[in-house]
Amino acid sequence: MDFRKDLVENILPFWLNNSIDYKNGGIYTCLDKDGNIYGTDKSVWFQGRALWVFSKAYNLIDKNDEYLKAAKCIYSFLPKCTDTDGRMFFTVTEDGRELQKRRYYFSETFAAIGCAELYKATGDKSVLETAEKYFNVAYECFTGVRKNPPKINPDNIDSKALSPVMIMLATSQVMRSIPEVYDKYNKICGECLAEILNGGYLTEKALLESVTKKGEFVNSPNGRIVNPGLSLEAAWFIMAEGLVTGNADAVEKAKHIIDITLPLGIDKKHGGIIAFTDLEGKPPVQLEWDMKLWWPQCEAMIALRLAYIHFKDEKYNELYNEIKEYCDKYFCDNESGEWYGYLHYDNTVSTTLKGNIFKGPFHIPRLYMIMASMDETNDILEYMK
Repeated sequence: MDFRKDLVENILPFWLNNSIDYKNGGIYTCLDKDGNIYGTDKSVWFQGRALWVFSKAYNLIDKNDEYLKAAKCIYSFLPKCTDTDGRMFFTVTEDGRELQKRRYYFSETFAAIGCAELYKATGDKSVLETAEKYFNVAYECFTGVRKNPPKINPDNIDSKALSPVMIMLATSQVMRSIPEVYDKYNKICGECLAEILNGGYLTEKALLESVTKKGEFVNSPNGRIVNPGLSLEAAWFIMAEGLVTGNADAVEKAKHIIDITLPLGIDKKHGGIIAFTDLEGKPPVQLEWDMKLWWPQCEAMIALRLAYIHFKDEKYNELYNEIKEYCDKYFCDNESGEWYGYLHYDNTVSTTLKGNIFKGPFHIPRLYMIMASMDETNDILEYMK
């Protein structure tokens, strides 16, 4: 893989040429193998995510006017994705009418980072105000100021989840890259980092997805679940945070997460990173547990490359190259472009689609942008700006 070349000649053009809706605004993500639209419902997650991708590509990779044009088109669609209470929908029709609204606030976090990156490209203060508006809604949900219907009856189960803290850390990192609001978001980054590292999720064996509110292990299917892709994504978030802020302990703990996650996630028989595993080897409850999904491979490569750069241990470089070659062989579609998203355990393609409500332009172009930047700087700091 030549990350910069493939990004600008394959990955970004696949979405630019097939998915931008210049009639209604926004982006389609339900694309088949060849980029044809097979469904017109729009993922609100990917309105924010794609806005971030094209804005980041413009800021970091190339001042290509087509990237900025696409970003502005997607930005124009965000009001249609937003309810009267300030919360965003999960899916909408192609012209922006509500289909589904979920209790999760990830739509708002993705909109916040997309607007933040677009502000850096344009300098338009109203875009920064929109970024802060969406962030504040998400943060109110995160801190409990806004009450969301509980996923599970809190009277009968005591738990807290890792993913909301991770998402809030990553969102705050992007917001912090804007000098005018640095102090506010740097503080939130510190709070999120402390919760991830000291809130009971990180053990000697794994980074757990859920624990009790006191940070204790729960011996149940949900308590034992390990999501290797999520753990490796968290590892590079944490390592990047440590490098940006000079927190050596965070960098070491990120290395620990990588070291304990890889044995749980790597398929030694067929290669790649599996979707889920049970910490104690009991039957995983996720039916897709042994499938190979696109995004864990991306997060593994970022984590391994970053670990190799900063620890100079050849094992990280070897594993990085193994996964890179694995993805090039099984996920990359050299005929029609982009990546397949879903492989069976034996690496046969499960479905030839290139996008759906959950797969679109985010993890893959983010991987390519980070790798292109690290190829040139041998660090992640330029990407984090």
